[in-house]
Amino acid sequence: MVAEDRDVESSLRPKDLSEFIGQHRVREQLQLVLTGAQRRGTPPDHVLLSGPPGLGKTSLAMIIAAELGTALRLTSGPALERAGDLAAMLSNLVEGDVLFIDEIHRIARPAEEMLYLAMEDFRVDVVVGKGPGATSIPLEVAPFTLVGATTRSGALTGPLRDRFGFTAHMEFYEPADLQLVLARSARILGVDLRPEGAVEIAGRSRGTPRIANRLLRRVRDFAEVRGNGTVDRSTARAALAVYDVDELGLDRLDKAVLGALVRSFGGGPVGVSTLAVAVGEEPATVEEVCEPFLVRAGMLARTPRGRVATAAAWTHLGLVPPPDAVTGAGQAVLFD
Repeated sequence: MVAEDRDVESSLRPKDLSEFIGQHRVREQLQLVLTGAQRRGTPPDHVLLSGPPGLGKTSLAMIIAAELGTALRLTSGPALERAGDLAAMLSNLVEGDVLFIDEIHRIARPAEEMLYLAMEDFRVDVVVGKGPGATSIPLEVAPFTLVGATTRSGALTGPLRDRFGFTAHMEFYEPADLQLVLARSARILGVDLRPEGAVEIAGRSRGTPRIANRLLRRVRDFAEVRGNGTVDRSTARAALAVYDVDELGLDRLDKAVLGALVRSFGGGPVGVSTLAVAVGEEPATVEEVCEPFLVRAGMLARTPRGRVATAAAWTHLGLVPPPDAVTGAGQAVLFD
C-alpha cells in the first residue's frame, strides 16, 4: 500500500465506538468492558480480536486507546522475533497504555513466553549473560492493556489465548452495514455517492469494509475521469467491470483459480500447491486470500483429497456442471 493510500485509510477509520459501523454484538460487549474498567479506575482486561482481515480489528484497537484516553503502541507478531524485542517495548509503556500486537499468532515462542508473565503479573524476567553465569533480572512493567489481533485464532497456543480476559470474533458485514460504511467514507472523501451506487459497491465488497472503501476509491477515479463525478449504479457497474470485479465480488485471481480448477483439472480434486502453480501465485496466497471467500460463496470445497469446484462455480463461469458436481451446501456438510 502506497503512502497516499495509507493516509486515506487512516482518515476513514472511525475515531470512537459511536462511529464504528457494524459488529453490533462486539461493540456492545467492548463498551461494557471499557466502561466497567473506567469506573473502577483500572486498566481493562486484555482483549483478543479475531476474524478475517479488513473487518476493523486495528480500528477497534485504536478506538480502545482513544476511549481510555491513553497512548497506543503498535507492533506485529512477526516483528517480535526475540524476547528482548518485546522486553524493550514493554519497559517503555506508561501506566494505562494500550499495546496492540497485530497477527499475534505469529509471535516467536521466546517472546510469547515472556508475554505470559507480563500479561498476568506486569513483570518480565530479563536474562543477562550466558551459560552458568547467566542471571535473571526481574523488571516491573507498568499496568497495561494488551490488544491482540489474529486472522487465525486456531493458531494461537492455549496458554496465550487463556490469558485474554475478553475475546471477540469479527464477522463479515451485511450489505446494509457496508452501505452505511460507504456513505460515511463518501462524505469524508467528498464523493457524490448515490444510494443505488452504494448498493452496487456493497454487493461486490465480499462483506469487508476495507474492500468496500478500496472499491469506492477506484469507482471515484472512474467517475471523475470518464463520467461526471457522480457514482450511481451504472457508473459503479462500469467501473468495477474495468477493475475485473464481478457481480459477486470475485476478482481476477478468484476467477483464475476457479477457471484453472474447472478447465485444467476437470473440477478437481486438486492440491492447493498444484492449483497455485497453475495460476502463477504462491500457495499461501491462494489458501489465505482466495479460498475463504470462494468457500463462503459456495463455489469451492476443501476435501481430504484436495480442492473441488462446486456446481455453482461451473455455472458462474458460464459452463454446464457435470452430473456428479456437488452443490456447495452438500460439499460443506460432507467435508466440513
